[in-house]
Amino acid sequence: MEFYTCQYCYKEFDPKRRRVQKYCSNSCRSKAHHARKKTETKLPTVSDSETKTEVATLPTKPEKTTVDSMSLAGTGNAAAGSLLADTIKAAFTPLNNKPATKGDLENLKKQILTRYYKINNLAPRHDGALPYFDMDTGDVIYFFSVGVGY
Repeated sequence: MEFYTCQYCYKEFDPKRRRVQKYCSNSCRSKAHHARKKTETKLPTVSDSETKTEVATLPTKPEKTTVDSMSLAGTGNAAAGSLLADTIKAAFTPLNNKPATKGDLENLKKQILTRYYKINNLAPRHDGALPYFDMDTGDVIYFFSVGVGY
């Protein structure tokens, strides 16, 4: 395995593309581009009757950017903002649009198991739906699911 050296941050990296890579990441490539654009300013100099332009070159070792460290205040602000956003979202979301929880699904399962009972001595419908007795309404209804009421 051959490692290359990034031309911006000078770290060794494993190339991900087939051709020779100059930079270890897109951020280093972008930073190098901006550094070149910043230093390639044209400086006009006047001598006799002709105008010359000089192009500044990229420094051999560009300055490394500082990485912001995580602070307790920043973490607290992020947590407070997230909590506030969730509270506002919960307050303005109608009840019928809120997502179902595991508890809601368990209650629904319990209600189905205690409300509907399979009728064993009645033949299935022509499309294969099985007959069930609804304890609340006293009606016979047909479901395609197998196992409800057992």
